[in-house]
Amino acid sequence: MTTRIEYTNHDHDTCIHAALERAAEICYARGQRLTALRKQVLELVWHSHKPVGAYDVLAMLSKGQDRPAAPPTVYRALDFLQEQGLVHRIASLNAFIGCSCPDTPHVGIFLICEKCRTTRELAHEVGGEASLLPIQDLADSTGFQTRGALVELTGLCPACQLEKADA
Repeated sequence: MTTRIEYTNHDHDTCIHAALERAAEICYARGQRLTALRKQVLELVWHSHKPVGAYDVLAMLSKGQDRPAAPPTVYRALDFLQEQGLVHRIASLNAFIGCSCPDTPHVGIFLICEKCRTTRELAHEVGGEASLLPIQDLADSTGFQTRGALVELTGLCPACQLEKADA
């Protein structure tokens, strides 16, 4: 099953609030602590639907603070959020984005706009004996045992395509 996340007519404040609530529920159910710092980092990652780098998170955290956060603190928070499936790391951008379905095991498939950097996750659920992706079938045929998969596709989002066509 593939889920498409749409951002047109999107109430982003509600989106962030729902992501934080779901994160708290998931951490509680797993016996994990969603500390104030971890929650704040998650909120900053969800601030837009664009991947954000660790140093960008650090800069946002340090804004207006007498004592800025240290890089290892941010990296530990991001590692925790990633381990809990609350964020994904977009390797090609060395950045993080909030997971749209953290309570469901899935393969993250990301559509990354090269112009505006808006990133959308298509989530392919893991389960049953169905193949996750043709790529995974190829890996399996070589005897490689996969533990996870994340697919990044780059191009132009519909809004940037329209902008390009109008120019």
